[in-house]
Amino acid sequence: FIISAGTISLVWNHGFWIGTEKRSIIFALLTGLMIAAYTVIDGVGVRLSGNPAAYIGWLFILSPLPIASIAILRRRGRAIVYIRNNWKPAVLGGCLNMGSYGLSIWALSLAAMAHVSAMRETSVIIAALIGTQLLGEYFGKRRILAAIAVAIGVVLIAS
Repeated sequence: FIISAGTISLVWNHGFWIGTEKRSIIFALLTGLMIAAYTVIDGVGVRLSGNPAAYIGWLFILSPLPIASIAILRRRGRAIVYIRNNWKPAVLGGCLNMGSYGLSIWALSLAAMAHVSAMRETSVIIAALIGTQLLGEYFGKRRILAAIAVAIGVVLIAS
């Protein structure tokens, strides 16, 4: 609860009002539902596989195929041109994704899913820090309190 409250507090600018932003809230809740679903699927899958490295490897070999196929079928030549012109950042992003998500899946093979999932949500605080450093966003008391709440929540889960 504390981790969730700290994370959610990052969106509170002048209070929390459900009005014109209902659609955004629905999309955020659906995103959370999807994250929970694939976390459970990966947690069960990596444990049943008996080999976390093989599970992670096959996941990263097979999962891009449908997405790449759809992009190539829908965009045809534009997709190929885009890949040709942007392959370096795409490879870097893919490697970073493979490293970070691979570590998460490996952690799911070692620890309780709830603990791993909660720890992963600390990335929201890291993103807030990146926003202040790279994008010049204001940090302020709200973000400091959110970071402290998330850290306290992670310590309580680990205890």
